[in-house]
Amino acid sequence: MSMREKVIKALKKVYDPEIPINIYDLGLVYGVEVYGSRVKVRMTLTAPGCPMAAYLPALVEEVIKQEVPEAEDVEVEVVWDPPWSPRRVTEEGRRRLREIFGRDIVEEWIRRVEERP
Repeated sequence: MSMREKVIKALKKVYDPEIPINIYDLGLVYGVEVYGSRVKVRMTLTAPGCPMAAYLPALVEEVIKQEVPEAEDVEVEVVWDPPWSPRRVTEEGRRRLREIFGRDIVEEWIRRVEERP
């Protein structure tokens, strides 16, 4: 398994505190770059005013360091552009949301947004 794959596996162990889906499948991770033993993760949060803005990136860094010990230098950058949208949820994330809520809440959100005048 490549280091990038190990990092993604680690990211799938970090859950959004408000939505019971890991941050990778929730679509909060915009990029994972690996340069030798250096890892850079670009991520966002569901909203700019998220109370977890300081906690979640620190947790991501900690989990990567624990799960991928060969990652000697881990940087987590929080970006706001493009803003997060439920369209970023992976198919696995949508499947989990359907299991939890009994319906496709991502599809419902998309319909509501597109129907607005």
